[in-house]
Amino acid sequence: MSIAANNPALTSWIEVQPNSDFPIQNLPFGIFKTAQLTPRVGSRVGDFVIDLKSLFVLGYLENLPFEMGDFDTSSLNNLMKKGKKGTRDLRNRLSKLMESGHDDLQKNEHHVDQVLIAADQVEMLLPVEIGDYTDFYSSREHATNVGTMFRDPNNALLPNWLWIPVGYHGRASSVIVSGVDVHRPMGQTRPNPNENPVFGPSQRVDFELEMAFVTYDGKPLGDRISTGEAEDYIFGMCLFNDWSARDIQTWEYVPLGPFLAKNFASSVSPWIVTLDALEPYRVDGPAQDPKVLSYLEYEGQKSYDIQLEVAIEPEGVEEATICRSNFKYMYWTMVQQLAHHTVNGCNVRCGDLMGSGTISGPTPDSYGSMLELAWKGEKPLKMKDGSERKFIKDNDTVIMRGFATNGEVRIGFGEVRSKLLPAK
Repeated sequence: MSIAANNPALTSWIEVQPNSDFPIQNLPFGIFKTAQLTPRVGSRVGDFVIDLKSLFVLGYLENLPFEMGDFDTSSLNNLMKKGKKGTRDLRNRLSKLMESGHDDLQKNEHHVDQVLIAADQVEMLLPVEIGDYTDFYSSREHATNVGTMFRDPNNALLPNWLWIPVGYHGRASSVIVSGVDVHRPMGQTRPNPNENPVFGPSQRVDFELEMAFVTYDGKPLGDRISTGEAEDYIFGMCLFNDWSARDIQTWEYVPLGPFLAKNFASSVSPWIVTLDALEPYRVDGPAQDPKVLSYLEYEGQKSYDIQLEVAIEPEGVEEATICRSNFKYMYWTMVQQLAHHTVNGCNVRCGDLMGSGTISGPTPDSYGSMLELAWKGEKPLKMKDGSERKFIKDNDTVIMRGFATNGEVRIGFGEVRSKLLPAK
């Protein structure tokens, strides 16, 4: 597939540092505001946010299927309503306006001053109005580690795991954007299996290293989306920290799965990187054995080589990187997840969020949660000040970062940063 905005030879008249997450080949979408400007749609190149509302008012987005309300708004949903072709054409137009060889905008200094805003002068907001949120459980390594810890190591995966992309319906109302603090959750736990449960703050708050994808409008209720069609219904991806309270989870999850252990907060990065921008980073996914059922079969490369890392920053202490993983390790691909989600006729709507599930790799330093990294607390991790972590402590900040590179162009997601505050 040839997408003009992906041309690796493109350079921008806006200065972009070599290690930036936001070269001209990225052009993600998000929602921002400033002290003077109301919430609106933006994109980004280097250290500058592009104000798409101003671009529209100044006439630079003519002959595209958009109107003022698509940019003068507090979510990307209106923009996404225009579908894959609409957002692709918009990104291609932005690329043309920002590239070195095109001076329609560049030559008009007064317009440039209205359109470009220093990234450190904006506040990024939750990018999407999320109607529904589904979390999958699609990393074989993660599922094997958890099954080994809590069940039979010789039968770590449950019988259905290699046949279906297992998922559950999460809580959309508590999805928050990077930078919003999280309070330690309260709930029931059962520290002693021979005694009654107790109520109080969770003692085992954990992060889960995930990515999430955001959907365009799907098909009507009763219809399904095939693996071959799925990418036409996926707008883009972001980083995702699905906070978990492991002690609450252990007590509550049988028989209906996660509830209070998961619904207190899930943090997303503010920039949605389009699936179009990730096109050059496709790779083969893991071999799937047994052979999947026909509706889950797909052709071509549907995984993506996205390098991921997690750091913990105790209050007043330098951050320590504790995990390096990769999205390509996911056993079940996004197209399989969406196909399975809709195979029963479930209708997917614009702005739905689909979490990948914890992304763990094959080595202990690539595990995507404290539960695994510290192995139930048996192998504490060292911080830069010499303190140890079995799980996340009060006033720790968890930072996730991710990027894709192919030796020519580096496309990044920025970061999702969240601080854990004491229980209320």
